[in-house]
Amino acid sequence: MTSPVTPVRVFEWMTAYQQTAALQTALELDLFSAVASGHQTAATLAAKCGAAERGIRILADFWTVHGLLSKTQDRYSLTPEAATFLDRQSPAYLGAVAGFLAGRHIRAQFDSLANAVRQGGVASDASGSTADHYEGWVDFANSMAAMMSPAAAQIAQIVNEPRYAPLRVLDVAASHGAFGFAVAQQNPQARITALDWPNVLEVTQANAARLGLSAQLSTIAGDVFSVDLEGPYDAILLTNLLHHFDHATNVRLLKRLKAALKPNGRVFTLEFVPHDDRVSPPAPAAFALVMLASTPAGDAFTFAELARMFNEAGFSSNTYIPLDGTPEALILSQ
Repeated sequence: MTSPVTPVRVFEWMTAYQQTAALQTALELDLFSAVASGHQTAATLAAKCGAAERGIRILADFWTVHGLLSKTQDRYSLTPEAATFLDRQSPAYLGAVAGFLAGRHIRAQFDSLANAVRQGGVASDASGSTADHYEGWVDFANSMAAMMSPAAAQIAQIVNEPRYAPLRVLDVAASHGAFGFAVAQQNPQARITALDWPNVLEVTQANAARLGLSAQLSTIAGDVFSVDLEGPYDAILLTNLLHHFDHATNVRLLKRLKAALKPNGRVFTLEFVPHDDRVSPPAPAAFALVMLASTPAGDAFTFAELARMFNEAGFSSNTYIPLDGTPEALILSQ
């Protein structure tokens, strides 16, 4: 028997903003960490979080309905997802990521989504998302390292084969530095050059100092399309950048990077890579909408499209490598 068609999912999509606001509020009040530390009733949570008991009770009930809390009589506990990713004491804590993904810069881009759909992208001066004055990249650098760490660790293992060989590594659009730092942590002989805008590199350098990696780090401030790349390098890390541009622009960039490589050098590209049907897997396929809302011509490119870009730039081989714990994939080009 066919199930009846209901509007439930339509209503959920219409009100999805409520979940974003409720999650930001719970993170701001550190609700999930408070539950994890043993404050499990509305009264004790209110005292711990510095909020009204009624407010905490309604917020906690909301997240019980939506699967981040469980409730037995009047006591709340964390579900596995919340315990792993939203308790500040968890090594996999992702709360800081909300500062970028749900921040004002991203939300503002989606306020004009209808115009982007009509035009096929945003005007080149409307987004500013690849410009040095775009404040969102500082938010990104301060927020996103934890989300990138699973991919960074796996990429570093491949970069460092054979391990502990002296390497010069260029980290393009280095941001928080997680990808270059993962290489440096595994290989004390690696020297990382981080390239990004000057204001973003302040975050990169602070993170290097916190990790004790300043001696392995140097920096290049400026635009990757014009600044001296100071090669040659054994490896170039190209993480989450190509999706901002169109095919021709990416080929131009890849030619610059190829010229900065040693003869046997490799480029490690991390991207959201949908299948050729462009609707699977869900996360890489849906990422194209982010690029529509925020760039003039960016996209989530298929592996065939990325390989074509690298081939046109003079690379001889491209290998698709799936990664664990992330919706993104690695493209290894030589």
